[in-house]
Amino acid sequence: MLDIRIVETPGLGDRSYIATDGDVAIVIDPQRDIDRILEEVGDVPVTHVLETHIHNDYVTGGLVLAERCGATYVVNADDPVDFDRRGVRDGDVLTAGTLEITVIHTPGHTPTHLSYAVGVGGEPAAVFTGGSILFGAMGRTDLVDPDITEDLTRAQHRSARRLAEMLPDDTDIFPTHGFGSFCSATETKGTESTIGKEKEQNLALTEDEDGFVSQLMAGLTAYPRYYAQMAPLNQAGPGEPDLGMPQLVDPAALQHRLEHGEWVIDLRDRKAYAADHVRGTVSIEYADPFATHLGWAVPWDAPLTLIGDSPDDVLGARRQLARIGIDQMAAAVGTTDELAADGTTSSYRRATFEDLATERAERGGEIVVLDVRRPDEWEQGHIEGAVHIPFYDLRGRQGDVPDGEVWVHCQSGYRASIGASLMDAVGRDVVHIDDEWDNAEKAGNPIES
Repeated sequence: MLDIRIVETPGLGDRSYIATDGDVAIVIDPQRDIDRILEEVGDVPVTHVLETHIHNDYVTGGLVLAERCGATYVVNADDPVDFDRRGVRDGDVLTAGTLEITVIHTPGHTPTHLSYAVGVGGEPAAVFTGGSILFGAMGRTDLVDPDITEDLTRAQHRSARRLAEMLPDDTDIFPTHGFGSFCSATETKGTESTIGKEKEQNLALTEDEDGFVSQLMAGLTAYPRYYAQMAPLNQAGPGEPDLGMPQLVDPAALQHRLEHGEWVIDLRDRKAYAADHVRGTVSIEYADPFATHLGWAVPWDAPLTLIGDSPDDVLGARRQLARIGIDQMAAAVGTTDELAADGTTSSYRRATFEDLATERAERGGEIVVLDVRRPDEWEQGHIEGAVHIPFYDLRGRQGDVPDGEVWVHCQSGYRASIGASLMDAVGRDVVHIDDEWDNAEKAGNPIES
């Protein structure tokens, strides 16, 4: 019997997997905070930890988990890594209890990408596809080297076809990416699938190679810049993270950090932040998208301080950041009044797209609309006359925003909070549009593309 358990990481849009026959277990693509894996495994011994690829969107916990469990760490033999592992290649077969694991080379997401078909009694029942076949989509192919993106995209098409030819239609598919991860080239469909279902809905299996390449490459949009740091960390063999409370700083030290231009991140709900905050801090709400957007906005290795109104939020944020390799930080816990060294706090207004349409009609040029979405979102449609600076480029470019009251928006309000706080930090009059983009045109704001 094959039992598969899923360990979700919603903030990064990824899944890790545990496959067991009841007597032993194997783990595929574990995240860095392996305590979640160990809790799910319980007393069942882990014999193998398998990586589908050198990951670009998170730091793996594979090496530490394998060492902790005394398990075999399985990585492609052609991956240039700095640690001991069981190097495997296409066609190799591993056994774990009654589980039979067949290694399948599926290049595309990376050149050395592997998938693992797993079954009991000689017939594969599941395939762990990493960044190859996702649910109605495929992993993106531009994270390794722009010069080989087209070659990898063609390889991605061939890999999907190979899996579809090798495996029975009722084989369950278990991808690592595709649940909000920027490692997915396009939006995925549903939460489960099979080889047979993908033959009906996946572009790689319904389009010829040239058509697939054209459409997949057209869907490749901006991705978080911290991705550039992940592969080197994973190749080096990351250690176990410290998930304890960071060093605590007092209000005077916090003020010193702000005065020296350090990144001080306020974790509170964006509504609470808008109502009252320490000026100079940056609002990145502690929620599922937290680590992705902090890793996108904050330069790698920049001094970082987290502030929150509860220790639990700080610890949760630290766990999220550990998953993308950010380990060094300080923290402060308390109310805004307690954290403001001189007792002075700041605030700004929140509004809707309907408010924007009304006030633009009344006040005209007094209002500047700042769109902080990604370039691909801007190109699909934006408010007429808006200024576009993505949230991850805004710090240092606040001076490029014309004079006037700045109304900041994104797709849902989350990134707009980051943008509004960055404008507030330099003393601009700010309004945070905390609203869904779908409401912009309905509210009477003219859209152009």
